[in-house]
Amino acid sequence: MAADSSDKDSTATPSPADDPAVVANESEDETTERPSDSKADDTEAPEADTDPADTESGAYPPALIATAVALPVVLVVAVLIAAVMARNMPTEHEPLVLGPVPAPAADGPACTSLLPALPAALDDYTKAQLVEPAPPATRAWQRDDGATIVLRCGLDRPLEFNRASPLQLVNNVQWFEVRDPAGSASTWFVVDRETYIALTVPDGSGPTPLQEVSDAITANLPERALDPGPLPN
Repeated sequence: MAADSSDKDSTATPSPADDPAVVANESEDETTERPSDSKADDTEAPEADTDPADTESGAYPPALIATAVALPVVLVVAVLIAAVMARNMPTEHEPLVLGPVPAPAADGPACTSLLPALPAALDDYTKAQLVEPAPPATRAWQRDDGATIVLRCGLDRPLEFNRASPLQLVNNVQWFEVRDPAGSASTWFVVDRETYIALTVPDGSGPTPLQEVSDAITANLPERALDPGPLPN
């Protein structure tokens, strides 16, 4: 009976856990299945690793980018245009205060005819406003730097004008110059018309103011003979 039991144990079928071949086959199966699982994981990885920040950074439309680039250029152009316009706009000045001088013929026909015919600008001088009450038969022009030209009509004969006074002919009008020793201007007197007309011009103004006023005088006032004062003793 003991012998039978021994034989029976020796012929028993080995368990899969004790069989090396079975263990080896199971290891090979697990190794074979792992690449497929890894491949599946690799395929799904890009979707899981997508960064929302990357998606947002690439979401700006081209129109928005073009606007952001063009806006500084538009601002610079606007500033330049404003600067040019400001430079070209005439400078506004305060009204001028002119004191009265003797002008007995200011209301006469000569001044009444001449003043409306005077030009609105004399070269780079433009017509200036006068503080009221302004002297009669008076006009003024002003430059951007504040320099002023003043015309007065209907005056008495200037004391300096005599038979020896040098005259200057400008566009058919005879002028007599009186230099202001205390300033930087000259006063030119028209001496060959019905009444005396004075034009005070700053130094450096050039010949244009006298020429344009002479044209207005020639067109509106007839020429008269000279009437200078006597020679000084």
